[in-house]
Amino acid sequence: MKSILLIGLGRFGRHIAQELNELGHQVMAIDSNEDRVNAVLSYVTNAQIGDSTSEYFLRSLGVGNFDVCIVTIGGNFQSSLETTSLLKELGAKLVVSRAERDVQAKFLLRNGADEVVYPEKQLAKWAAIRYSSEHILDYIELQDDHAIMEVTIPPEWTNRTIGEINIRKKYNINILALKKDGKLDMSITPDTQLCRDESMLVLGKYASIQKCFRL
Repeated sequence: MKSILLIGLGRFGRHIAQELNELGHQVMAIDSNEDRVNAVLSYVTNAQIGDSTSEYFLRSLGVGNFDVCIVTIGGNFQSSLETTSLLKELGAKLVVSRAERDVQAKFLLRNGADEVVYPEKQLAKWAAIRYSSEHILDYIELQDDHAIMEVTIPPEWTNRTIGEINIRKKYNINILALKKDGKLDMSITPDTQLCRDESMLVLGKYASIQKCFRL
């Protein structure tokens, strides 16, 4: 369980608060809008109304005691930037800030953010990849040019073993797991046989996955 300071309770911030609550973490939620604060009271550990660009207010929270500080302020980049900078100056261990454009990410990283998230950009990329192909069921982007994808079993692979197909040697792709009826099977061996009603979780370079599955 981690202690997390969440600043900004718009739609994105509320969703993060809900997910963190379900994961069992302690969340201190902050926003300048009373209605937004009241809306999250049922699923955060504590919440306060306050101005996150105020050094006095942030200092009163003891930001250095939180494992992670997440800044999800949207629509006011100046406030997001000031908040990010102040958090780091006050000793925050890890600052994760929201960006809507690349130029914002550059400023945030130069002024205190340890990591930056792009909710709109990341969702747009996921949707474009997911729905532009009949074979991709899910997609997780990793660092550099690698990804994990859930893909359907190609018809020519059904009733054959992983060893027969030899996907690792041919395409430099690893099969991490098979999925059937929502359940994962990670006990993969060269003798594992592929079935038509299964999907695969594969790991590799995006270009290699594209080539292998003709995406």
